[in-house]
Amino acid sequence: MDRNIKCSYFCMEYALSSDLKTYAGGLGILAGDYLKGAMRDKLPVTGIGIKWKQGYGEQFIGGDMRPYDAYKFNDYTGKLEDTGKEVEVIIRRRKVRIKIWRYKSDGIDNLYLLDTDIDGNAGDDRWICGQLYGWFEEERLAQEIVLGVGGVRALEKLGIKTDVYHFNEGHAVFAGLELLSQQIASGLSFEKAMTETKKKIVFTTHTPVKEGNESHSFDAMQYIGANCGLSRSQLKIIGGNPFNMTVAALRLSRKSNGVAQLHAQTANKMWAKVDGRSEIIGITNAIYAPAWTDAKMLELAENADNFEKREILFEQHMKNKRKLIDFVKERTGVKLRENVMLIGFSRRAAPYKRSNLIFRDERFIKNLFKKDKIQILFAGKAHPLDDNGKNLVKNIIKMTKEYPNNVVFLENYDMQIGAMFTGGCDVWLNNPVRPLEASGTSGMKAAMNGVINLSVLDGWWPEICVHDKNGWQFGDGVEFKSWSKSDIHDYKELRKILVERVIPMYYNNQDEWRKIMVNSINDTKEKYEVTRMLEEYYEKLYGDCNK
Repeated sequence: MDRNIKCSYFCMEYALSSDLKTYAGGLGILAGDYLKGAMRDKLPVTGIGIKWKQGYGEQFIGGDMRPYDAYKFNDYTGKLEDTGKEVEVIIRRRKVRIKIWRYKSDGIDNLYLLDTDIDGNAGDDRWICGQLYGWFEEERLAQEIVLGVGGVRALEKLGIKTDVYHFNEGHAVFAGLELLSQQIASGLSFEKAMTETKKKIVFTTHTPVKEGNESHSFDAMQYIGANCGLSRSQLKIIGGNPFNMTVAALRLSRKSNGVAQLHAQTANKMWAKVDGRSEIIGITNAIYAPAWTDAKMLELAENADNFEKREILFEQHMKNKRKLIDFVKERTGVKLRENVMLIGFSRRAAPYKRSNLIFRDERFIKNLFKKDKIQILFAGKAHPLDDNGKNLVKNIIKMTKEYPNNVVFLENYDMQIGAMFTGGCDVWLNNPVRPLEASGTSGMKAAMNGVINLSVLDGWWPEICVHDKNGWQFGDGVEFKSWSKSDIHDYKELRKILVERVIPMYYNNQDEWRKIMVNSINDTKEKYEVTRMLEEYYEKLYGDCNK
């Protein structure tokens, strides 16, 4: 591994601290952990992002039980250093100035944030960096120009040498168009410029659903200035018509990666008909353990080879569970019971993640609640424009009203809630429609904290799951073309494993439960820590950037 390769990492969102809404979900969590890991491991990585004025909205539950979104200004006090430098881009045929800030807080100083909310810019240009994934196509394109074109120019202005440009998702692809345009301006033909540009770009793809990959019309791109001086015929060669951001990134990059081994297979199938694209390899996501795990749990699991040591580990887990119970009481007024199995489910509210699958047969779940066998703790935001996701949340809220002692929902999901859940629950439930879960880092966090995964074989879980030894799988990895068939099959298997193994073991075979906790921690603590991921990036993606 060549640790001297200088990487510039472009991402639309970064999870830096819970109070800054500069992230929406897993993409930002990964990016934040990537930068924190690179800082700790002393790797020459520079992050490029946007200084969001409001960022991603907060989400609360209204009197009608539906989520509603609210936005407030991010407070960057004490977190930023003024570099004293600016760059310009052209958006809507006018110059837009971009101020460059250096983020120096929360364990990192290797991130630069780009800001259009400065004197001299027109009023609507000052709001380009207003809301993360807010508004519609025109503003999204403007934001992506700031990130991509502005990001390349910012690196040049700062004098930061870059060996490889890493685009984390397709939002950054205009950085590739800017680099391509620079090559053409130097006198190279379009074909030769493409060849030279590809040598320096790698790409991480995330979304395993074609419809979820962003596309834009040529008219919109040329009006806003996102074509970077390229003709329509050249844009079509790169991204197709309409211009697909993922297709463009795959064609502009030397090599790409999916975020789990299964996801790489899915992505290669999904984009098989895209000619001239880069190879998609699997580099499974990972987490920055100091931010998400209880170091005491990691330590106790190392030598927990007898009953007494496993009891000590379990008591540490119970301390974390009590902290979570107190946290939930403070947020909701509901007091959960520490002697009742607590199942956690916190992630973005999207239909394919099936947060309500466990409620499919209400008679079954009602019986479990009546016997006080399980408690279920939910959290998760829906995208502001996703009415289906918001309806999923509304349905869970209805269940909290009907079963207030057994179903609890925490509104306004953020990093703090995620860390509390993955540190203090007993079981981590994950039931997406396979193969639509790209990775699933929350399960890694839970596993390292001794919170046992109960999951379909999707995302990262097929790589490490040893059924009944370090967690449980259900569904056997069977895939269906029909979601309804998948729901029927997976629910049947979930119900079976709950009744036959999970619940009986929790209450009647406690040492066996503790053994699974120990295995869960020890099997994941190195393989899914961010150092492994960074090493794979350097060896498999960055390593031959100059060849």
